[in-house]
Amino acid sequence: MEHFITLDDITDLYKIVDLAASLKQDPFAFEKQGKRKTLGLLFFNPSLRTRLSTQKAAQNLGFNTMVMNFSNEAWALEFEDGTEMRGIRSEHIREAAAVVSQYCDFVAIRAFASLTDKEQDEAEVVLRSFAKYASIPVINMESATAHPLQALADALTLKEHHLKPKQKVVLTWAPHPKALPHAVANSFIRMMRQQDAEFVITHPEGYELNPEITRGIPIEYDQKKALEGADFVYTKNWCSYTQYGEVLRTDAEWMLNTEKMQHSNNAKFMHCLPIRRNIVAADGVLDSPNSLVIEQANNRTYAAQAVLKSFLDHA
Repeated sequence: MEHFITLDDITDLYKIVDLAASLKQDPFAFEKQGKRKTLGLLFFNPSLRTRLSTQKAAQNLGFNTMVMNFSNEAWALEFEDGTEMRGIRSEHIREAAAVVSQYCDFVAIRAFASLTDKEQDEAEVVLRSFAKYASIPVINMESATAHPLQALADALTLKEHHLKPKQKVVLTWAPHPKALPHAVANSFIRMMRQQDAEFVITHPEGYELNPEITRGIPIEYDQKKALEGADFVYTKNWCSYTQYGEVLRTDAEWMLNTEKMQHSNNAKFMHCLPIRRNIVAADGVLDSPNSLVIEQANNRTYAAQAVLKSFLDHA
């Protein structure tokens, strides 16, 4: 594995999820493996779970960590080649990536979608530019179109609560007051393609995701119908893809509540967090014994740790 930018960079999803599960049982089993190694964490956007869990994962393996928030601690970066840098961008990615590669053995990057330019977002300019010009492995801590560390944590959570063969998993859209990216949904779908499960996506018309990602997966526009018999319900908002970046509706009709969950098979509730209470999901759902959101957040550490150990094992 040269870089970890999407789930496609993993050759065996089950193997790395099993590794995450074993690390959860004994987080310090390999606490010296990363000794004298440094992980740089570069944040172009805010973070809570991703920053803390990735730092903890690295520390469990003996890494040193260095953190930089590019929003207020670094020079603005230029990513285009051949440009005259007369504007506010003071440093080119060619030099920045090369310098980071001297200070760190691995670099993890978080850079959200702009939600204004679909082509630019799908090009993953920040992650791909670092991968191009850095001489060290690049790890995706959420990019414009992907959040593979979250998907690995979700896969571990599903594994831990797998109670019967061929479980039904539903990914349902939920309302939100502002436009949100597709990264979590995209990576969750890619992960679910590798699961032996009945998988359904439900959302209002107009909120279809990238058809290249959802191709062949059942789409249901009736939320309650989709929830029937579900064993897991994963709730997430995303903006329109066809009318890129737009919020088409914010009404509460698609909010997940306890009445809707009654259509499921006593389903477990999942969400990546942060979540807007009583907008995306009602208090009764979030505070239910079936809510797995805190466990999902905890599993972020072991997902990241499994990725880092995989790099160390093949260094």
